[in-house]
Amino acid sequence: MSVDHRLPDVDTNVLTINDLKERGSKALPASVKGAMDLLTIRDNEAAFDRYKLRPRTLKDVSSLDTSTTILGTKGAAMNNIPMTLSTYTSKTLEDVIAQGKGNPYMMHICFFKDRRKTLEIVKRAEAAGYKAVVVSCDVAALGLRLNEYRNNFKIPPSVAKVLLSDESGGLPDHGEHLEWDSSLTWEGCIEWLRNHTKMEIWLKGILNPDDVALAIKHGVDGVLISNHGGRQLDGVPATLDALRACVPVAKNKIKLAVDGGIRRGSDIFKAIALGADFCMAGRPPLWGLAASPIYVSTFGLLLTVISPIV
Repeated sequence: MSVDHRLPDVDTNVLTINDLKERGSKALPASVKGAMDLLTIRDNEAAFDRYKLRPRTLKDVSSLDTSTTILGTKGAAMNNIPMTLSTYTSKTLEDVIAQGKGNPYMMHICFFKDRRKTLEIVKRAEAAGYKAVVVSCDVAALGLRLNEYRNNFKIPPSVAKVLLSDESGGLPDHGEHLEWDSSLTWEGCIEWLRNHTKMEIWLKGILNPDDVALAIKHGVDGVLISNHGGRQLDGVPATLDALRACVPVAKNKIKLAVDGGIRRGSDIFKAIALGADFCMAGRPPLWGLAASPIYVSTFGLLLTVISPIV
């Protein structure tokens, strides 16, 4: 059996995302985990192990195409990895997308009590070329993250939330005006966004098929099946299980993405097979960055086994 397919320059100490996790976790604060008893964060990973692959044989696999389309842009797993930029970024959204090499970027937003700040971020993102806004709709209140209490977690003063301060520095990047709007409704969210942007509108944090139906009713472009990486409400379904429940409602009516627990290319294969249009990952690139900047590209490589895009 030939082993010529093995890549010549792979670090044999980092062959899987779990290898990255082991290395990167040592460099991360102990508070970087999940909510309450960590039931959901563990189940996100375990769910992928519950689903088994049923291979077919004697199929022509000499020419494979793992490309897909996201936000109207064609991409392949190895070369073009889009991303969603957080509202709490420490770099300006313009600087980040300038490094994106034309990949379709999405802008995460929260609805603040001061709607003017939300609008400012939306307008800046659209002007900079972002293709979609991603609304966190599962954060009416912050999840109870016990490790943050145990470790007295605070964002270091040196880490600025650059999008939340005004350009003159007159307003702080925190305060009552930047608290999340817990009164947000479907009408108040989607209709307001439609009136202020031509970007696609995606909702992140949906787990219930009934909410997928409402997203379709309100003309949302896409839904990200997510439980916030197990960092919001502990005890909710694993995202892969929620995906399977939501697909029959969404099929041919709205785009579905999924995140949470993805650690290998076969996980992405399972999600696609269950009906996801594409997958997203949060912790793996964080582990790669924490271990060493050189492992960010390794992250993409390790997820490329039958992975349309991450």
